[in-house]
This record gives sequence, structure tokens and C-alpha cells, in this order.
Amino acid sequence: MAIRPLHDRVIVKRLAGEEVTKGGIIIPESAKEKPLEGLVEAAGPGKRDENGKQVALDVKKGDKVLFGKYAGTEVKINDEEMVILREDDILGVIE
Repeated sequence: MAIRPLHDRVIVKRLAGEEVTKGGIIIPESAKEKPLEGLVEAAGPGKRDENGKQVALDVKKGDKVLFGKYAGTEVKINDEEMVILREDDILGVIE
């Protein structure tokens, strides 16, 4: 199934969280927090301003981004967990 986000929406695939702490302690699956960074899989064309002109997004496919803990809507696409967010929910691009 292919999905194309609309307006200023972005589809992000969460990156894997840490499994071992810096001290060498293994974190069980039940205690892990969801990662707050991910990879942009698809981006919409952008939203329209008050004059009706389309404003392009600042992120593009392949960007590594940081987003809020409770931001977006979690969906399952092709048996993969993805998050659909608005561009406003993205805190920054990791370079």
C-alpha cells in the first residue's frame, strides 16, 4: 500500500531506540521509551497561506528529524509502525 500525505503532513518512521545504556545495562522491551527521532518517509506538498499560495515544507524525504513525545498519529503501513505528523510538530532536523 502506498500512502501520500496531504498538505503539511509528514510520514515519519521511528528510529530504533537504545537497547543498552552507556553503563552496559540491557533495557527490556517493556521499559523502553518510544524514540523521539525518526526518518521522513514522505512529505506533503505544503499548506496554503492566507492568499492561497502554496508554501513548501522545510523537510523532505530522507531527513532525520526530532519530534515531540506525544506528537502525531501512529499508524501501521505495510506492517511497519509510522507516525503521521504536521510539520509544526517537528522540533528540528538532525544534521
